[in-house]
Amino acid sequence: MNRDDIEKVWLTDTAVWIRTKDGREANDEFDLLPRLKFATKEQRENFELTHFGIRWDEIDEDLSYEGFFYEKPVSRLYRIFMSHPELNASAIARRLGMAQSLLAQYISGTKKPSKEREEAILNELRAVGAELLSIPN
Repeated sequence: MNRDDIEKVWLTDTAVWIRTKDGREANDEFDLLPRLKFATKEQRENFELTHFGIRWDEIDEDLSYEGFFYEKPVSRLYRIFMSHPELNASAIARRLGMAQSLLAQYISGTKKPSKEREEAILNELRAVGAELLSIPN
């Protein structure tokens, strides 16, 4: 797939989208792309379309057009954190004594935690839930 196959590229508050000339649409969520996630709106909007993808020079990010259509497996941790945006990954990481960036990689699926590590994260989430339930009326 190359630039000639792309009809439109646009941004929402949470993702970058493409539409092909044959009508297929796909997106990549900023939450899964740290450079875009932490970029300003102006930095996100400052992209160029290259022959094979989208380029953000200022933040050194590239996305291929084909990559938008690859299956993106979603981890259990991703589903939990996306279903409960009130969860603060940085605070959970601190409680676990873990680097926030490592927990973010586990959540996004760019790194896979061991079964033991995943269970420790889930247990910490359960502990937070238990603490919240114990708040007196």
